[in-house]
Amino acid sequence: MRASRRTFLQAGAAGLVFSSLPHAPAYTARSRKRAYVLVIDGCRPDELDSGLTPNLAALRDGGLRFAQAMSMPVMETIPNHVMMMTGLRPDRTGVPANSVYDRELGEVRDLDRPSDIRCETLIGRLNRRGHTTGTVLSKDYLYGVFGGRATHRWEPSPTLPITEHAPDVFTIEAALAMHEELDPNLMFVNLGDIDRFGHADLTGTTLQLARQLALADTDVQVQRFIDALKASGAWENAVVIVLADHSMDWSTPDKVISLAGPLAADPLLAGKVQIADNGGADLLYWTGPRAQRDQAIERMRAIAREQDGVLAAYARTADWLRLGPEAGDVVVFCQAGWRFSDPDPLTSNPIPGNHGHPATRAIPFFIAGGHPAVPTATVSSRVARTLDVAPTLAAFFGVGRPAGGYDGRALL
Repeated sequence: MRASRRTFLQAGAAGLVFSSLPHAPAYTARSRKRAYVLVIDGCRPDELDSGLTPNLAALRDGGLRFAQAMSMPVMETIPNHVMMMTGLRPDRTGVPANSVYDRELGEVRDLDRPSDIRCETLIGRLNRRGHTTGTVLSKDYLYGVFGGRATHRWEPSPTLPITEHAPDVFTIEAALAMHEELDPNLMFVNLGDIDRFGHADLTGTTLQLARQLALADTDVQVQRFIDALKASGAWENAVVIVLADHSMDWSTPDKVISLAGPLAADPLLAGKVQIADNGGADLLYWTGPRAQRDQAIERMRAIAREQDGVLAAYARTADWLRLGPEAGDVVVFCQAGWRFSDPDPLTSNPIPGNHGHPATRAIPFFIAGGHPAVPTATVSSRVARTLDVAPTLAAFFGVGRPAGGYDGRALL
């Protein structure tokens, strides 16, 4: 980022700033192929049939729709965006959750640094093959973790206080300007309004109007972008992947789980466990003697399972999780309608809307666009995952696969 230059563009009356790689104006798109990944953050698949998103529903029904689609553990924003752009599981990316306990620093932090991704991304692979890339990410921590990888980047602005995200109308303005002025082969866009309004809704119904307005507005913003692709002629050579990174679940104030107290009350564990709270999932880290680690893991799992609202507690090394050492020693998921609040049950997580647990795994996922590779009006029974975005686009652009192959599969 320190070596990058700044490119200033005008979008209507709003001045937009893009950061670009050194000498970026000399880059020209290597092929006519275009790909656009639009992440409707936090959207539930059923919400596209609510009548609030007619444009998204029409786009879905006119292309290749995956009736079975899922987010991957931990079902949070940062890890699933990283999986989209790498096609790899967290044990290979180094990014298992939004929040982890950093053993070197001795503190819980968000994985929002470029160095947190320890593998090559699809963005980097495309850049090395002479293609151009762009990121338009509405959340500060997404902008942070993807860093200076793309040829062109938009830093989210203006961002709202507390949510630290840019409203969808500004995000789409930036996407439109990037398309018009820079026209990258790949554009990766995060639209955060649905997620942020979902977090504020007390039960999924109390502030329902706010989430409904967010759904309706996001639908309008996506259509603005699709209309621009068609008007510019990019649509006929484009693949447009629309998906969510996770869905959303809601809990009332009496459905809160805090593991800090029960763990501290155990003589073996007291003072030797750190917790990274991820809303619907808690990551537990043993910080005591290595010789007691196995015993401590079993105690943590047993204590967690005893708590009301806990769905399951797994050893992080369970083969199917594939979360890597950054996720600690034990992974605890809550039941639908519950949330974790650690270390303090009252103040650590007052947000009613949460994700990270299996109840938030189902997501919308479809592929549209005018390129001949995209089937029309087709419903697939194949299970699609956030992991499948990178291998699908790598195959589309013909840029190969990483050493060891992808964990996801090409869907076209």
